Amino acid sequence: QVQLVESGGGLVQAGGSLRLSCAASGRFFSNYAVAWFRQAPAKEREFVAAISWNGANTYYGDSTKARFTVSRDNTKNTVYLQMNNLKPEDTAVYYCAADEAIVESEVDIAAEYDSWGQGTQVTVSS
Repeated sequence: QVQLVESGGGLVQAGGSLRLSCAASGRFFSNYAVAWFRQAPAKEREFVAAISWNGANTYYGDSTKARFTVSRDNTKNTVYLQMNNLKPEDTAVYYCAADEAIVESEVDIAAEYDSWGQGTQVTVSS
C-alpha cells in the first residue's frame, strides 16, 4: 500500500477552477492506478476520474468529463485533478485512492481501491 495526502481544496465561486493534488509516499507508486472520488453530505461516494499507472489512460465520470482533467507526475509521486467551470453541485469532500491491481472495468468502483487519502473539502458557491 501507499500513503496518500490530498491538498488544494477550498472555497471557489461557480465558474472558477481548482487543482487538487494527491501526494503519495511508499514504494513503487508508479505501479499504481489512481482515482478521485467525491462524497457530498447524505450522498453516496461518486467516481470522478482515474488514471492508469503510466498516465496513458484516463477515465471520467459522466458529470465531470469535459470539465475535469486528471494527470500524474510519477517523478513527484503526485496525481493532479484540474477542475474547471466548477458548479455548486461539485461541492463535496474529494478523495484520492490508489491500487496496483485495478482493471479497466473496475476503475470506477471504490471498493476495489486499497489505499485512500483523508480527503479535501471543495466548496463551490453560487
